[in-house]
Amino acid sequence: MDEELYSRQLYVLGLPAMQRIRGVNVLLSGLQGLGAEVAKNLVLMGVGSLTLHDPQSTCWADLAAQFFLSEESLGRSRAEASQAQLAQLNEAVQISVHTGDITDDLLRAFQVVVLTDSQLEEQLKVGTFCHEHGICFLVAETRGLVGRLFCDFGEDFTVEDPTEVEPMTAAIQDISQGLPGIVTLRQDTKRQFFYDGDLVIFSGIEGMVELNGGSPQPVRVQKDGSLEIGDTTAFSPYLRGGVVTEVKRPKTVRHKSLDKALLHPRVVAQNTQEVQRAHCLHQAFHALHEFQKLHGRLPKPWDPAVSGKFMPLDQWLYFDALECLPEDEELLPNPEDCHPRNCRYDGQIAVFGAGFQEKLSYQHYLLQVGAGAIGCEMLKGFALMGLGVSVNGGVTVADMDHIERSNLSRQFLFRPQNIGSPKAVVAAREAQCLNPDLQVTSCTYPLDSTTEHIYGDDFFSRVDGVVAALDSFEARHYVAARCTHYLKPLLEAGTQGTRGSASVFVPHVTETYNGPASAAASETASYPLCTLRYFPSTTEHILQWARDEFEGLFRLSAETINGYQQTCTSLSGIDRTQTPALLQQVMGVLKMRPQVWQDCVVWALGHWQLCFHDGIVELLRLFPSDKALEDGTLFWSGSKRCPQPLQFDPSHDMHFLYVLAAANLYAQMHGLPGSRDETSFRELLELLPKPESMHPDLISDGTFAPAEFAPGQLKELQERLEDWIKGPPLKPVLFEKDDDSNFHMDFVVAATDLRAQNYGILPLNHAQIKQTVGQIIPAIATSTAVVAGLLGLELYKVVSGPRPLDTFRQSSLHLAENNFIRAVPSAPAIQSFHHLTWTRWDRLKVPAGQPERTLASLLAHLQKEHGLKVKMLLYGQAVLYSARWSLEKRTQCLCLRVTEWVQQVTGREPEPGLRVLVLELSCEGEEDETAFPPLHYELWHG
Repeated sequence: MDEELYSRQLYVLGLPAMQRIRGVNVLLSGLQGLGAEVAKNLVLMGVGSLTLHDPQSTCWADLAAQFFLSEESLGRSRAEASQAQLAQLNEAVQISVHTGDITDDLLRAFQVVVLTDSQLEEQLKVGTFCHEHGICFLVAETRGLVGRLFCDFGEDFTVEDPTEVEPMTAAIQDISQGLPGIVTLRQDTKRQFFYDGDLVIFSGIEGMVELNGGSPQPVRVQKDGSLEIGDTTAFSPYLRGGVVTEVKRPKTVRHKSLDKALLHPRVVAQNTQEVQRAHCLHQAFHALHEFQKLHGRLPKPWDPAVSGKFMPLDQWLYFDALECLPEDEELLPNPEDCHPRNCRYDGQIAVFGAGFQEKLSYQHYLLQVGAGAIGCEMLKGFALMGLGVSVNGGVTVADMDHIERSNLSRQFLFRPQNIGSPKAVVAAREAQCLNPDLQVTSCTYPLDSTTEHIYGDDFFSRVDGVVAALDSFEARHYVAARCTHYLKPLLEAGTQGTRGSASVFVPHVTETYNGPASAAASETASYPLCTLRYFPSTTEHILQWARDEFEGLFRLSAETINGYQQTCTSLSGIDRTQTPALLQQVMGVLKMRPQVWQDCVVWALGHWQLCFHDGIVELLRLFPSDKALEDGTLFWSGSKRCPQPLQFDPSHDMHFLYVLAAANLYAQMHGLPGSRDETSFRELLELLPKPESMHPDLISDGTFAPAEFAPGQLKELQERLEDWIKGPPLKPVLFEKDDDSNFHMDFVVAATDLRAQNYGILPLNHAQIKQTVGQIIPAIATSTAVVAGLLGLELYKVVSGPRPLDTFRQSSLHLAENNFIRAVPSAPAIQSFHHLTWTRWDRLKVPAGQPERTLASLLAHLQKEHGLKVKMLLYGQAVLYSARWSLEKRTQCLCLRVTEWVQQVTGREPEPGLRVLVLELSCEGEEDETAFPPLHYELWHG
């Protein structure tokens, strides 16, 4: 398996599920827009083979949604016309076309059958055969703004992993001997929730070792969160440590065949109204099939029809977005406006009319970080819907990243030959291939505070809205603030694994973006140094330790040595209280300057000995396993895990990998050639003597770590530095997670695993470590496609013109657990002060005039027009006026023109072409938390 290609998907599905997917043969019948979406996601996902079936010829209406087809495809079968482009998405997937009928013999060759454009009779026939023969069967249908999905996985389908979440684990505080035994969980780690009946296993327990490695056993949860297990009276007394881990249990799903599910659908909904609407939509689709059976066609656009609202049923999912249409019936398009024009937008015109299609063509949108997974899907949507295709419209794609191989499994606009190229440039070019009329430009500059001269007043004056798919809360807040400043609608989406969200923020209609300022504090919090070095108790601790080891040994040490080497300065003036940990690593690096590869191996062996044996031995000398505190409590209890030293064994995979990686990284730092030859490396290890400790003073004088370096140690370090000054500078190693040949991840993985062995902490696998250390966001193509589609629906509403709040939707989904929620967004919160009311979309506008106002004139205007007596006025971080200033200072500033005073305070002139100075103010008599609307001081430009 190409793990680099599927890396983000592997973090969601896991290796066993991916292997099953690669062995699946899928038949997909129907290659209109919906079928193309299904085919794209299946190929990106990496199924074993995909057989396409659609003998119907391509027509104009197909081009509004089927992105694999073009005008050159007209008259060709949709399946044959789509095959070549689908094959480019993933060369590992075998793609073929079946041109005949769907027969029983054909169906036997597949494990999954999907119908997307078929009549009810065919659905019933195929569905019955698949149900009887254990073939997974799915039906998906869309009709304009409504759709439904049916799945039948048989009467005995086993779900190996019902949820996306990792099994729960918790550290053990104590285990009682008794009937039942009570397991008390440690409270210093993040809260874990077990439930009655959960199956668990135990590991790493000292004392009551009978529990380690036993078969899964059920638990009962006590009120205090402790776990009641079976009889432990005959077990050895519990000493310390241990982890309890949940064992996930497979679930069996029993599905009805389609013929039975049609007659007796069981609806799961939040309220009675949604149940009724789901049943209504169920009947509406049945009526459409009856109409097609009687007349040989579907109803014409805007024939009378029944509408319904989405809701997942038992085996069914119904969905509608009828709120995209005008609420006022008089504003609905008429049949003439929806008549086919023999153009690529006929399918969309049938829903919204030709007038709306023209309005779409004049739109100009900014797609920020627009060439990622969601951005590729949105560009596809823009091209298909005809957004920005006129000379006065357009799309600007902004993305500063370059294409990597891991992008290819989700970002379908890219191909292997594009790796290394700018995403924005390639995405713009490929989107134009989907629709040659699309006016699309690329920009490789980020949208942040450093590029406001690019994305400034002139740029945003031409933009009708912004679509964003950013991967940090900081970036989201910045883009949202720019949209608020320029009063532009913002459509924002994101995914993580099978979770996704799609949100819309419309000026004066919805609340502005109000996401968290940053990732959860627990995710970025630093841990005490003594915890990381001597008392780790969680996987987070050992991961951070391993990452710090890499930085300290191979980057920071080299940078520190180079710094002294360049300046030839003495260490006598160094701050000895702030750098002991780093200087200890520097001393280790300076112990010897390697001349050949073998010297690097000797160093790596010595460092292995120091970290995983000698350091642990010294720690246990100071704090023996049976050491007790004054109150009789064992020192090694609670959050402190008693470590055990390791003995170096070159036949142990992680021992071997650590030394191999460390030696190669040390060689890289010293500009020496390394080696990947594992056979010769093992032979070299056999010849070398037993590793020796690099430095004996890891822990001194009974303290956990030296508060500062002693004068003697600094002298030793100074002497070593002086010896090194004459040599060439070192090469700091910058951590890179995505290159599997550079030994970076190998070192972190091995260090984490060995540290876990030292402290009896449950180890992590390579994928888990890489995801955490590399801050990788798991992703799959399906979630990406869903949120992009939901954003597209909101885009229709934004473009159509002024709309009430209740027509917009904020969406969230969790595909792994079949949760899908669409809710009306919140209205803007209203603030008030005396007679003045405002929301975060409002601002106070004051023209500069000609000649320009003085600061005194500005303050007088605010008091006269708005009743605001300003006590503080700011421009960014600069204070322009304060009522607390002396009379002399106030008099000085009040007499100056506003722009003159801004220049004098900030030391720089306003940017050329700047139209507005944004000022913040506070006023006398307001509450401390009052946030007045920004003051837009509109500059004069003649």
